[in-house]
Amino acid sequence: MTTNHDIVAAHYAASDAGDLDGMLAPLSESTRWTEAAGFPRAGTYTGPDEVRRNVFEAIGRDFDGFRFILDELLDAGPVQVGIGAYTGTHRATGKSFTARVAHVWHLLDGRVTTFEQIVDSVPVRAAMV
Repeated sequence: MTTNHDIVAAHYAASDAGDLDGMLAPLSESTRWTEAAGFPRAGTYTGPDEVRRNVFEAIGRDFDGFRFILDELLDAGPVQVGIGAYTGTHRATGKSFTARVAHVWHLLDGRVTTFEQIVDSVPVRAAMV
């Protein structure tokens, strides 16, 4: 049986491998994905197509080598929390950053219902100017 912990861990493994389809696999058409206020792609997006276009593809256009480094994945059953850091280099300025981040995942029946990013956006924004 695949657990919620396994599903989120597989998302992060897909991220490490550069596998966008694998990253989006646990999202449904009704998944609500929220990027934190102050982050370059702030907002709430619904479904894998909006998340692909407005989050991952957009970040890929703006940043070189953008990645999430997972330090810990906390298992609270239907809620999973990934804690780690973003790193990357802004393409236009050439400035690099490291920013602490937490991801809060809610799952039901093996699918992500909501995702919320909590991030120290100051280092990211500083790299953009």
